[in-house]
Amino acid sequence: MADRTFEVNRVDPETGRAELRFSGKLNFREASVLWREVRQLLEPPAQRVRFDLSEVEALDGGSTALLLELQSELSQRGAQAEIIGAEGAVRAMLDLYQERPTRRPPAHPTEGGLFDRVGRFTLELREELRGMLAFMGDVVVYAGAALRAPRSVNWGDVGRLMERAGADGLPIIVLINFLVGLVVAFQAAVQLEQLGANIFVADLVVISVTRELGPLMTAIIVAGRSGAAFAAELGTMSVSEEIDALETLRLDAYRFLVLPRLIALVLVVPLLTLVADVVGVLGGLVVAITTLDLTIPGYMIEARLALDLGAGHHISTGLVKSGFFAAAIALIGCQRGLATRGGAEGVGRSTTSAVVVSLFVLILLDAAFTMLYHVFDV
Repeated sequence: MADRTFEVNRVDPETGRAELRFSGKLNFREASVLWREVRQLLEPPAQRVRFDLSEVEALDGGSTALLLELQSELSQRGAQAEIIGAEGAVRAMLDLYQERPTRRPPAHPTEGGLFDRVGRFTLELREELRGMLAFMGDVVVYAGAALRAPRSVNWGDVGRLMERAGADGLPIIVLINFLVGLVVAFQAAVQLEQLGANIFVADLVVISVTRELGPLMTAIIVAGRSGAAFAAELGTMSVSEEIDALETLRLDAYRFLVLPRLIALVLVVPLLTLVADVVGVLGGLVVAITTLDLTIPGYMIEARLALDLGAGHHISTGLVKSGFFAAAIALIGCQRGLATRGGAEGVGRSTTSAVVVSLFVLILLDAAFTMLYHVFDV
């Protein structure tokens, strides 16, 4: 080619050594000619080859790749190949193409022993507890700020959330607690009938339902419905960056999302517990009438006496527990939701975690209240 922009010549300074001297401008448009000419000049082969670029004025990406490919090919054949004389922009281009990140093979996870798994679980549990405590601290701080400025809370959502957690969940709560009262009465009926103490089935049902089973079963249902819903909603908002958008609009996530859900559950769960108490007592009434040959007035009078002897503490202690249960469910659901990462899979994990942790905490709280009431003889 008469109008080509480069020249390349071979010089053999000594036996077994060849030097290719480039000059001019090496560009991709003439790469095929350069490739053919260089390969011709490399015959006969030499043990040491040097590419001298000291007189090269310009070098583009295509020509750079070509030279480096030739160098690699010669090295694979066992020859020593090196590029010399490159300066300025030519040196920068070579450096750019020669920078290849070291790719390490992915480490294969090794399954550790029992102590290793226990240690990992302990560390994960510690991080979870730290995150939960930090979240509770933030909620307390923002709740105090909300008390000083009540209008900053998103009160418009409280009514809607109470309807979803209360009215929408009422049918399943009524059914479950009616069956719980029924089962408790059935379990006691056989023994009480043998002792001729049929009437005391009312005492057993009233006390067990109002103090323990009513609040606990209601809280478990709310955890499965509302706690999971809170985690899924806030988790979806978190992975879709809606939480960040709210903060951009100067709407704090705690006051706008967390506090309304906390307030809604704390208000509605005790009301649901009252309904559960009534329905559970009615479930025991069905067994008393059909199995123990008791009358409705006799059962209701004995139930009222059981409440009077407890000075109303049976119902009030259950309502106090239900308020703490509600706060725990709301806090856990919101915390797991806001901590969600990893798209749809992360939302699923957060929802499952919220329900499991809520049930565990509910049992712990119930045991703690039982021991506390026993110590103070409540």
